[in-house]
Amino acid sequence: MSHNTFGHLFRVTTWGESHGPAIGCVVDGCPPLLPLTEADIQPWLDQRKPGGSRFVTQRRESDAARILSGVFDDGAGPVTTGAPISILIENEDQRSKDYGEIARAYRPGHADYAYQTKYGVRDHRGGGRSSARETASRVAAGAVARRVLGDGVKIRAGVVQIGPHRIAPEAVDFDAVRDNPLFAASAAVVPAWEAYLDEVRKAGSSIGAVVALEVTGVPAGWGAPIYGKLDAELAAALMSINAAKGVEIGAGFEAAELTGEENADEMRLDLNKLPVFLSNKAGGVLGGISTGQPVTARVAFKPTSSILTLRQTITRDGHETDLRTKGRHDPCVALRAVPVVEAMAACVLADALLRHRAQVG
Repeated sequence: MSHNTFGHLFRVTTWGESHGPAIGCVVDGCPPLLPLTEADIQPWLDQRKPGGSRFVTQRRESDAARILSGVFDDGAGPVTTGAPISILIENEDQRSKDYGEIARAYRPGHADYAYQTKYGVRDHRGGGRSSARETASRVAAGAVARRVLGDGVKIRAGVVQIGPHRIAPEAVDFDAVRDNPLFAASAAVVPAWEAYLDEVRKAGSSIGAVVALEVTGVPAGWGAPIYGKLDAELAAALMSINAAKGVEIGAGFEAAELTGEENADEMRLDLNKLPVFLSNKAGGVLGGISTGQPVTARVAFKPTSSILTLRQTITRDGHETDLRTKGRHDPCVALRAVPVVEAMAACVLADALLRHRAQVG
């Protein structure tokens, strides 16, 4: 299997399967002398790990990160050495028996058929390599990337829509995200959203959602104008997350409804003669290069196909059958995708920072 690595100078490789003994990542290209301990990684993993509320899968995993290489304490505390950083996360609560029925039948809406067709072999236990369990490794790598970026770059994401229920753009509050179990970017919507998601969960069904991303503190100049566009690489990274079906940068598809006058982000000078943008339809990127404005994006996540309602499918043996997916699943996968969105943004931006530094100093 190829393409388990992404990034150019800041390179991340993930490994492991949902029901294997462990998962993990190797981060290559991290600069030396950055303070890094397992305690710097764990808070981000704790946000993503399962079992945190009734609205996510009840699989119980501590997701405890162990740094195996690339960090050394030379007397003043552990710092990165410049060598590859290997991080291990053990799987603790696999329940493979729940997946016995899908060993030979393809789950509609999942990657089962595509995997079997491509590789000729498929680990049916929790989806194997295609499981969103893999995203814990991305979150660990994102924690390292945040060290590269420093405290000046602030990355925040939150759920802004569940099913048909949306938060108005002017009401989005990223400060509210960590204070509710839905990762909602507004405290006002939480009671109604909880009631709605309870109905979905009790029906054994699932629902899609939209996650918004905002990154502040990115200076002007990161990215490249042709094949290294910052927004293109960010979109690719976000689309690689399990269940992602669409990405918008800035105004996104709304831009198709705007006139040139409405879409153009006008500029003025502040009291210090520094440029100020009067709007941010571009999402902080123009011509593939950051402008210094907040980098913004939205990611649409499909409803998981792991539902209790019988769906029509076929088997590996060439028979038609009906199948329901048993086991422990998220009724809305976008909730735990919030820290994954942040982590992928961190990795892309850390890579952009190092490449910018390499080219222009």
